Amino acid sequence: MELFIKGQVFIQLNIEVKNIKEKKEKKRVFLQEQNPHVQPVQPLPVQVANEIMIKERIEEFKRMMRKSDEDIFAELCFCILTPQSKAKNCWEAIESLKRGNLLLFGNKDEIKKELKNVRFKNKKAEYIVEARKIFFKDGKLSIKSLIKNFKNPLDLREYIVKKIKGIGYKEASHFLRNIGFGENIAILDRHILKNLKNYGVIKEIPKTLTRKKYLEIEKKYIEFSKKLNIRPDELDLILWAKETGYVFK
Repeated sequence: MELFIKGQVFIQLNIEVKNIKEKKEKKRVFLQEQNPHVQPVQPLPVQVANEIMIKERIEEFKRMMRKSDEDIFAELCFCILTPQSKAKNCWEAIESLKRGNLLLFGNKDEIKKELKNVRFKNKKAEYIVEARKIFFKDGKLSIKSLIKNFKNPLDLREYIVKKIKGIGYKEASHFLRNIGFGENIAILDRHILKNLKNYGVIKEIPKTLTRKKYLEIEKKYIEFSKKLNIRPDELDLILWAKETGYVFK
C-alpha cells in the first residue's frame, strides 16, 4: 500500500482503527453469547487517531521538561517496564509507585509488589533501583540537569543505553520521545516494525535488533516519514493507534 499524502494516511488509518474496534466488539458479543452467565467485561473506549489528537499528545511530550525531576524519572522507569508488557499496565504501576512515594525511596521488594501486571517484575524492580542511584546526588534526584547537558538527543540516547540497565535503543528512544525529544528518532517496537514491513519500508522483521540494525531501520523510518510529510514522532503515534485502537504514550 503506498501512502504518500498526509491526509490519505489519516483516512486509511482511521478506517483500520475502526475495523479493529468492530472486531473487538464482535468478539466480546460472541464470548458473552457462549457464556451468558458471566458478567461481560466492558470494552475500553477506542479512540480514532485524528491529526488534532496526535498533535496534542506531541505537545504534551514537549512540555514534559517543565515538570519535576520525579516526573521525568517516572517516564524513564515507565520505559524500563514496557518490554514485553502492556503500556497501560506499566503506567498504572508507575502511578501506584508515585502515590506510595516508592519510585524515589522504595527498595526492590517494595517496588516489585506494585508491578502486579508487569512481566519480569524482579529484574525490572532491580533496574529501577539501579537507575535511581545514577540520578541521585546529595540525597536529591537530579535527572533534568543531566539531560540538559546533552545538546544532541542521539548522544543522550547512547548515554542512556550504556549507563542504564534494562534499557536498549527502543526503550531509550521511547523515553526521549516521551520527554519531547522524539523528532528525529524511531521507537522500533513490534507494532512499528510490522507496519514498516507492510508498507514495504523493510523487507522483513529482524529477529534481533543490534545497534547497527536498529540505526539502519531507524534511518529508513525517518525517510519514510519525510515522504509522508509526517514527523517521526507523530507517525509513531499514528501507527501505534492503528494497531492498538488508541493513542497513549
